[in-house]
Amino acid sequence: MYQYIAMNRFRVSQENAEAFEKRWLEREVLLKTVPGFVSFQFLKGPTQDDLTLYTSHTVWESHDAFVGWTQSEQFRQAHTGAGRGKTLTAGPPVFEGFQVLQTVTA
Repeated sequence: MYQYIAMNRFRVSQENAEAFEKRWLEREVLLKTVPGFVSFQFLKGPTQDDLTLYTSHTVWESHDAFVGWTQSEQFRQAHTGAGRGKTLTAGPPVFEGFQVLQTVTA
């Protein structure tokens, strides 16, 4: 069985970058309570045309484990209030899912 990586990409204007980072870094993380969760990273990428690219990067034991997360009570709790408050992104997130074919570690 192959691991699965789920990524959401966000484009954020410079004026909203600090608030966007704070929203992510101060949230309650429920992922650790979900079967099949391996790891999570919140990434900041380059800035172009006043928009900075951010990505949430989650590794799961399998695609089925990821699907289980999306159907879990923890997922509903984690996304309660999504869309409320000030919009900090330039458009909706872009989801990308990947089956891991090879992993090389130190």
